[in-house]
Amino acid sequence: MFSFKGIGIKVFALIIGLVAIALGIYLTFFHSRGYLKTEAVILTVEEIPGTGDDGTEYQASVEYTVDGVTYQSELDSGSPSYKVGKTIPVLYNPEDPSMVHGAGYEGVYAMAVGAAILAVLAVSEVRGRKALGAVKAAQEAGGAMTYPETVPGPERKLYFLTDVGTPKYGHRIEDGSRSILYEAKMTRFSVMTPYGFDFVDHEHGTTVPHLVGHEEESDWGGGLLLDNHYTFTIDGEDIWKHLRRNGITVESSLNRRARTEYRILRNGTEIAMAETSSTNVHEEDEAQKSRLASIVPVQGFYRITTTETDLSLLFVTLLAFARSGASDDRGGNLKTVLGTLKKL
Repeated sequence: MFSFKGIGIKVFALIIGLVAIALGIYLTFFHSRGYLKTEAVILTVEEIPGTGDDGTEYQASVEYTVDGVTYQSELDSGSPSYKVGKTIPVLYNPEDPSMVHGAGYEGVYAMAVGAAILAVLAVSEVRGRKALGAVKAAQEAGGAMTYPETVPGPERKLYFLTDVGTPKYGHRIEDGSRSILYEAKMTRFSVMTPYGFDFVDHEHGTTVPHLVGHEEESDWGGGLLLDNHYTFTIDGEDIWKHLRRNGITVESSLNRRARTEYRILRNGTEIAMAETSSTNVHEEDEAQKSRLASIVPVQGFYRITTTETDLSLLFVTLLAFARSGASDDRGGNLKTVLGTLKKL
């Protein structure tokens, strides 16, 4: 099995658009090539379950005359506008007049739909490139093209949370008193182009715009030999390549509580430890809620121990796991499985 999501929306739309145009060309220029036009009277109209807009398709039989001979045949397509006794144009094969097709504009409609889909894709691509250019310019103007060097400070316990129940979901890091230290606020929701986000560092008073792409999944059937791959882009770059380029590697494994642990390193030096959590990420919430709700880990919620004084790169690292669904820094799960086996 091989499947996509996220960017696959564009791929799927592209395929649908091309298929619609090809179907329209076939219906308009090839399906009835050499056929002649005549008038036919509708004899019967039958509604059958199908894939139409209302879940119904229409099967019609017609009667028409060619060279003094009357024929009765079923059409290969129907319409809810067809009524018994109505006269409609049809196309028949002059070599075998019993072969008949409807003479509607289905082919033209199909080409128009396909062309519209491709136009939407083209416009979204242009807008996406313009948005990326604007974000890059804003980052460069604000001096935020690179992450600050690691400066260790006192060890602290932090919490990564993800908004749930909304398509415009964001993420944040809180401290034990629930003060927001760092967050990503969605500024633009889009189905076809990357989302716009403002990454806000409340500790240092900075705001940096970013474009975060839709989540993508390459499903090769799972298993140990062919690992799934989950990813998205940040400012047009694959998130895992982005992290590696900035020196991030992550050693992940399952602990005794069946939660994924992440040892996050920058240029080989540990900068944080993180663990998946339930939505009750703060310990006091966990103690007050039901045991089941506190045990089951939820994607996008983590408890963190770190000495980092600048949370920007750590935030992006956890964002990678929160949005992608991967458990290792290659975008899959195999490395986590191997890391767990090493601990046994």
